[in-house]
Order: sequence, then structure tokens, then C-alpha cells
Amino acid sequence: MAFSLGNTRMIITSKPEVARELLNSSEFADRPLKQSAQQLLFGRAIGFAPYGDYWRNLRRIASNYLFSPRQIAAHEPSRQAETSRMIEAMSTFAADNHGLVRVRDFLQRASLNNIMQTVFGRRFEDGSENAAQLSEMVREGFELLGAFNWADHLPALKAVDPQNILQRCAVLVPRVTSFVQNIIDEHRQLDNKAAGPDFVDVLLSLDGEDKLNDSDMIAVLWEMIFRGTDTVALLTEWILAELVLHPEIQSKLREEIASVVGGKSEVAESDLHKMVYLQAVVKETLRMHPPGPLLSWARLAIHDVTLAGHHVPAGTTAMVNMWSITHDSSIWTEPEKFSPERFLEQDVDVKGTDLRLAPFGAGRRVCPGRALGLATVLLWTARLVHKFEFQVDPAHPVDLTEVLKLSSEMAAPLVVKVR
Repeated sequence: MAFSLGNTRMIITSKPEVARELLNSSEFADRPLKQSAQQLLFGRAIGFAPYGDYWRNLRRIASNYLFSPRQIAAHEPSRQAETSRMIEAMSTFAADNHGLVRVRDFLQRASLNNIMQTVFGRRFEDGSENAAQLSEMVREGFELLGAFNWADHLPALKAVDPQNILQRCAVLVPRVTSFVQNIIDEHRQLDNKAAGPDFVDVLLSLDGEDKLNDSDMIAVLWEMIFRGTDTVALLTEWILAELVLHPEIQSKLREEIASVVGGKSEVAESDLHKMVYLQAVVKETLRMHPPGPLLSWARLAIHDVTLAGHHVPAGTTAMVNMWSITHDSSIWTEPEKFSPERFLEQDVDVKGTDLRLAPFGAGRRVCPGRALGLATVLLWTARLVHKFEFQVDPAHPVDLTEVLKLSSEMAAPLVVKVR
């Protein structure tokens, strides 16, 4: 489908074969840089930096250092500790509130601390001023980047700023810069490597062509915090919502987890690859509720190109409608039915090679943090289901209505009974 939105030429595809051609093409190697993204420093971070030497250097740093299997494994102790704190807090709250829990509150708090530990090597105490400040900055950034901005499509409006996007960005950016710069300066003065290097340590250790200046480090680290905070929490909330609505699936998953864990008190990340039904549950949730249903991080044609037999002019914004693909009855049997068993019968990779289900994108611009995100979601789901039985509360029925912001999230946050 092709159309124009103001001065912006746009195409959208709902076909996996066209999506593969688009996402893997060097002609669509750029992303359109929204006004808010540019103001919020993302033009110098992995997500939006233009394709070229600088972006390739960032991508190499991400794959070789920040998101390498070794780096992800090194942070398992902190992920486990944060998961334990989340479970304990959820259990205490449920005991004081007749078993009722609004799960998003706990998931988002744990997600923020989890990514803080990974990126900055620290966590903030719940309720602290620093925690509240960072949470508010992330929330404001999400609203600004997720907002539809007419000035992106009607250039004459940029100077007018009718939606107050520029003004809000101008207030937020100095706060972000000061916050991140202070942490970088502290890392320069202190030895933070005792518990394993965090992302700041890794970036400061780089030499030669890999080395980044402070401004670029701030952009990269802010993007890591920003993109890593809500995505994991919202996906886990969707998983729990589907498990509440399908208690037989929840019971089957709990049985698998118990059989793999055995007599151990906790799930280890080394157990997760043995839990094939757990992986199927996560994949089915990603199919039913893809976090970026329009692959929110769109692509930009950098040259005139032919796509699926059609001429696409340079400067055209291209999107993949992943929601449509994952709900297409010609691709999936009974696509509206939540059935993890479908992934026991067929092997579908969600990391970008199979465009029937590519929630993290594909090609050069595939999400670099997908392995870390999946490791966290698998661990959280396994430990939460191992610890609790999640049930529907009649006063708070589960509502699967979706609202698209930067990610697709539940319009009504999930409230459940836990036992």
C-alpha cells in the first residue's frame, strides 16, 4: 500500500516475502529521523544514526561488546537478584491487598533497575529521588518519541511547534545529558569492575576507531536505557495476561518448569533452553501482540529502488505491518487463537530470519538488544510462573485491547490475583 502523509511518501507491506526484501536491502539502510528523535539525541545512537561509518562502528561495538553472549551471561547474577526482588515485592504487596496485584507496576520497576544495572552498574532504591527522576525522564521520552507529530510531515510547522514537542524536548535533553554525564564521570574516577563491567565500563575501555566521545556515549547509553526499559515489562505483561486467560496453558507451563528445575529453589538461565514450551509461549505472545506492530522503527529509501516490482523513490518511508502478517490466516492456522503448540510443531526463529514473525526487525537494522531482551523475558516468565499461580479477578477482567504508543501495550493494565 502506498500513500502520502503530508509531504511524506509512505509504503506499507503485509507480505513476508516483500518484508524480507525491504528489511534486508541496502537501499533501505536508513531510518527516517523524527523531529523528536533528533532532539532527543537519537541521531547519534544505534537506532537512528544514518547508515555509514559511524553507524557501522556503533553496530560493531554493540555486537562485539555490549550485547555479546559473554556480556549477557556476565550479568545473569544481577538479573537474578532483580527478579528475586520483584517476586518478593509482588508477594508482599499481594499479602497486604487480598492477593491483588497490578503487575505492570512491578514489571516496570524491575525493568528499569535491570537495565540500569546492565548499563550503569547500579540500581536505585525504590522510591528514591534518583529512581523517580530517571523513571520520569524515560516516561517523558517515550511520550515524545511515540507521539504523532504533524511537523514531521508538514515542514512549515516545525518552526511553529504546534504540539509543543520541541519545547518539551528542550527541557528534557539537558536533564538527560547531566544525568548520564555524571555517571560517566563517576566511572572514570572509580573502579566499577569488581562485579563485572557494565556498558559504561565497556565504552570507556574502547580505543582507536572504536572510541566514542562523551556526547556520543551519552546518546548511546540513553538509548539503551530508553529502549530497554518498557519493552521487556510490556511483553511480560502480555504473556501473563494470556496465561491468566488460558489456565490450562499456565498449568502446562508450570509443570514443564518444575520438571526442569527439579529440586532446585530457583530457575537458572542455563535451564531456559530446556523449556521448549516456555519458548513456545513467548513466541506465541510475540505473534499475538507484536511489540512494534508496524515495526515502529521505519526504514527510509536512500536511493530510487524497485521493490516487489514497484518503483520506490528515494526518501520514501517504508514500514512492515507485522501485526497483519502475524494475524494472516493464509500464514497461520486459526491466527486469533492463542496456541503455543503451533511452535512445537514448526520451528520459527523470532530473531529476524523468518519474516512470518520478526518482532525485533531484520537485516542491518535488527534490534541489537534482542538476545538480552529475550533472556530477561524468559527468565522472568519462568520464575514468576514457578512462584505464583495467576488468576482472573472478577472485579478486574482481563482486557486485551491494545493501544499503540512507542510499543503496543495493554490499554488497561493487568490486575490479577496471585496465589
